[in-house]
Amino acid sequence: MASIGRALRDKLFVVGEIMQVEQVAPRMRRITIGGPAIAGLTWTPGQHVRVLVGRGVLLRTYSVWHLDPTWETLDLIGYDHGGDAPGAAWVRTARVGDQVSFTRPDGKLVVRQAAPYHLFIGEETASVAFGAMLRALRPTAQTFGVVEAEGSDDHLALPRPLTRVSRRGPHTTPSTPLIEAVSDLPLPDAPGIAYLAGEARTIQAIRTHLVKDRNWPRRFVLAKPFWTPGRRGLD
Repeated sequence: MASIGRALRDKLFVVGEIMQVEQVAPRMRRITIGGPAIAGLTWTPGQHVRVLVGRGVLLRTYSVWHLDPTWETLDLIGYDHGGDAPGAAWVRTARVGDQVSFTRPDGKLVVRQAAPYHLFIGEETASVAFGAMLRALRPTAQTFGVVEAEGSDDHLALPRPLTRVSRRGPHTTPSTPLIEAVSDLPLPDAPGIAYLAGEARTIQAIRTHLVKDRNWPRRFVLAKPFWTPGRRGLD
């Protein structure tokens, strides 16, 4: 039976080994996974993988920071929001040499290159996807955005500057500092494409602001809820 379980896992998941772990912000760790199976993967910046955590029985979602099939490496950056949630615990305790099983990259929160400009809004959990997406933009692309973090030192370094907001404390839902910063953000009169990611209630409030207050068509607002308090599987 054990061999059947391993065969099924290998069919459904990519299996690699943690090659490096680096602290990239006070509560964020970059986890580099390597292995020959990674050579066959494709990835569009902004996509995610789902990792088996909690003794290999739970799936948690992490945005891909970088994928290099040539070097057979995949970089994830995970946010440790504290507590004993399985996803945060995995980010906190991941060690070099650990085996990792994860799904192939997937997701629709990816750059729309033809947009007149690009608007990025989210907090720490969104900044990983945003970093990959910003790197994928054409050099001439116009960008705007707001990223929230607990304090000024808690922001992930991004390849293009976005407005930084510090909430000076734990997350609130919806996030008043982030919503207010978006409301004050000067944007062109015509809509571009908005990429919203992070806490679900905050995303909903910001989408409502763009559609109702700024008259953006809904199809121009791409939203991906990554987490919400008390929601099983989004912890």
